[in-house]
Amino acid sequence: MSCVSWAASIETATIYHNERFPTPLSQASIAAPPATINGLQITPESRRIIFLTAGAAGMFCGSCMHDNALAKALIAQGHDCILQPVYTPLRTDEVSVARESVFFGGIQLYAIERFPWIRHLPAKLRRLLDAPALIRMVTRQDRATDPKVLGELAVSMLQGHEGHHAAEVERLTRWIVDDVQPDAIVLSNLLIGGSLPHIRAQLDRAGRSDVPIAVMLQGDDIFLDFLPEPFREKASTLCKGLVKYVDKFVTNSDFYSSKMGERFEIPLDKRAHLPLSIDTMPYQVLADGDPRSQESGELRSVDDFRIGYLARISPDKGLHHLVDAFIHLAKDGEHENASLHVAGYLGAQYKPYFDNQLKRLRDAGLGDRFTHHGELTLDQKVSYLRSLDLLCVPTDYHDPKGLFVLEALASGVPVLQPDHGAFGQLIRETGGGMVYESGNLEDLVYKIFELKIDDQARRLFAEQGRISVMKNHSTTQVAAQLIDILFADKQ
Repeated sequence: MSCVSWAASIETATIYHNERFPTPLSQASIAAPPATINGLQITPESRRIIFLTAGAAGMFCGSCMHDNALAKALIAQGHDCILQPVYTPLRTDEVSVARESVFFGGIQLYAIERFPWIRHLPAKLRRLLDAPALIRMVTRQDRATDPKVLGELAVSMLQGHEGHHAAEVERLTRWIVDDVQPDAIVLSNLLIGGSLPHIRAQLDRAGRSDVPIAVMLQGDDIFLDFLPEPFREKASTLCKGLVKYVDKFVTNSDFYSSKMGERFEIPLDKRAHLPLSIDTMPYQVLADGDPRSQESGELRSVDDFRIGYLARISPDKGLHHLVDAFIHLAKDGEHENASLHVAGYLGAQYKPYFDNQLKRLRDAGLGDRFTHHGELTLDQKVSYLRSLDLLCVPTDYHDPKGLFVLEALASGVPVLQPDHGAFGQLIRETGGGMVYESGNLEDLVYKIFELKIDDQARRLFAEQGRISVMKNHSTTQVAAQLIDILFADKQ
């Protein structure tokens, strides 16, 4: 890294949250660099990293929170990590380190797709549509998106400089190549990668062909499979065409690496594994005692067995499966002490789905043993998890991550998950719970029963899981591993 770039990184590390970032300082203006800035250790190995992440409108998004936590850890380690949202501002359950402004603002994208003449308006007028306050106000309404419109937007975005949003591709490219001049570029998914061919061409032209580009694959297939044809096939083909512009594709599980490697035809030497991680700091207070009863050091009494769910409330997350299992379990008088607790974001489009689950519980005479905790802040989430005896999110789709698994384990709560997606590997590696046969209600009920009556097993899973998360799945350790992946060829 050049002295000029290093000095610029030091300066920018103190203002990463500002709306604009200065171009690198001239050689003549560089003073002796301080050892620390705002308490962060700055070294000649510090890197300037642009992290492009897709906002998820008004809801808490696992990928957004994961990206924010990882960027925060990189900044804490002295790197100048610029977390830049696209589509919408980020919404996280902790302090966000992302810039407030966005590229490819969702309102402008939609308007251009529906009314192509808007492309010819002056840039300043178009940019009014990207005001963060306006985007938040509009996306707060939580309206369902027409899959056809979403398909048109996805294809146009993936076409990059050749699509309807060439002006925004150019603006993003100039900001990255000319203004920020990064040492590495990271994208939160490939679906926002339509600009990569133009970015790579301009980096080459600027003599920066050595800047590595990495893409985190965190659910791209779920989005693609939602698109109707012909957009699904077009978008998938465009994604495959972007692979040659990417140096590393990073996944959190062997399952997803294999699945997306095959789908996008990613060479093995471009694949890298990064452990799924969370910011463990909110859970550190639990390290010296039982997570839910630090005074006694004992697990919660089975006199009140609390089964919990923590995820977005929607059919694909499988809440109805947990309701099925709870109704079956509660039929037995032996389990009158069991209760069901649900927390997570509930969008307007899925309120009828949720109301139906509540009706089923009431019809079964279990309404008084169900509690809906709503959407939680970080502190509320930690308290909620500590109150549980078991967490189960029985998803239908094959989850590539499962952050709620790590959050539960960090709280000392064992987990029970279907044996698909990333869950099997995550539970094996942490030792924090059990899996059941996906789609098998009888097995789900039996495994809940097993864990309910076996205090010793729950204690063992809780202890093993918490230790593993603190040791191997903290963003502090994983951020350092990401740096190794990005700059392996330069070390």
